[in-house]
Amino acid sequence: MTLKKWHKITIISLVIITTIGLIYYFNLSNRYKAIVKTRALHFFKIIDSEWSKSLTDNYIKFQSPSLLIDGIYKSMEGPNALQNFYLNQSKQDLLWMTGFKIEAVDSKTNDNRSNDFVCHTNIDYIEQEHHGRWNMLDRINKQYPRVISLSHGVESVKFPEGYGFPFFSDEQFFIITQALNHNINDSIFQIKHDISIAYSKKRDIKPLLPRTIFMMLPFDINDPFNSEGKMMENSCIPIETKNHTYFDKNGQALSGHWKIFEGEQTFSYNATEQLAIKDTMRLHQVTPHLHPFAKQFILKDLTSGEVIYNCDVINHKNKIGLTKTPEFSSKEGVLMYPNHEYELTLVTDNTTNEVQDMMASMFLFFYDKEMDLKINTYYDAQ
Repeated sequence: MTLKKWHKITIISLVIITTIGLIYYFNLSNRYKAIVKTRALHFFKIIDSEWSKSLTDNYIKFQSPSLLIDGIYKSMEGPNALQNFYLNQSKQDLLWMTGFKIEAVDSKTNDNRSNDFVCHTNIDYIEQEHHGRWNMLDRINKQYPRVISLSHGVESVKFPEGYGFPFFSDEQFFIITQALNHNINDSIFQIKHDISIAYSKKRDIKPLLPRTIFMMLPFDINDPFNSEGKMMENSCIPIETKNHTYFDKNGQALSGHWKIFEGEQTFSYNATEQLAIKDTMRLHQVTPHLHPFAKQFILKDLTSGEVIYNCDVINHKNKIGLTKTPEFSSKEGVLMYPNHEYELTLVTDNTTNEVQDMMASMFLFFYDKEMDLKINTYYDAQ
């Protein structure tokens, strides 16, 4: 075969591969287009792909790679970036995470941009490493290993004074941050996320145990997207079935990411099993994660009738977005009991004439008595 024929075959092959690739790309959902696009832009260094990290005596600070905003990205759809990190691999000091903050900035000027471009930032630990260091292996695979999630409407968190999440300076964590854009569709620009983690070296801090609960609503697994009068009471139409789909002990399909329709809707979910409270625990912090058009989010003790946390959500008035999702924070704490039942209630108010999406989670932080005993033994041995 001649060199000319080889060139011809090569060109035809490249055209076919490119065509197939473009067809595949343009058939993806907005979320997966953002993933593919962002990875390509970072891989080929078309936009800044590097994380930066700086360290002071009180803060670990990160700046994310550039994230391209080139259209509307609803919650969970935008470009994102992932990074693993240590505070200091050369030491093994016991430290405490005490606060978190995220801000959107311009990629070129570093000037502040609206936090409407912040979808969420998650900080996760490796549970085999974290629990293994304390010989608490029975905790593995019991809860998702997330320290916290900052999200639109709650861009900073500070634990009650005297409380924190314990970690070692050479312990590995993962951070993922995602961009959001509900309102601007007539310009293209790049942003970054500035993320800071406050930490302390003090010894007189009490450990917090993170635990996540979230609303899951039933749907018809055989016909998940049909909303023509087939919705059960307190059920949902999922956004998709590949992600955030779960099954209860009876095999009923549940979704944690669903559609909300025009006007007010109320949803409820019994979170007792998710909480998995084995002994009386004291709750000190609740940080919510919600999407725009959430109106009220409640954690209630069904047994006593007590409302533990009532989040009255403030939405933007003239555009889509969350102005504030107030937290619960208490140094004294609130007792929660193993023989009580607990319920999440969410009220939404979709003020548009379009279907919107919703998620509703609470990141709860309890005083960790078992960890406290371990830490006291650790300090005594120093």
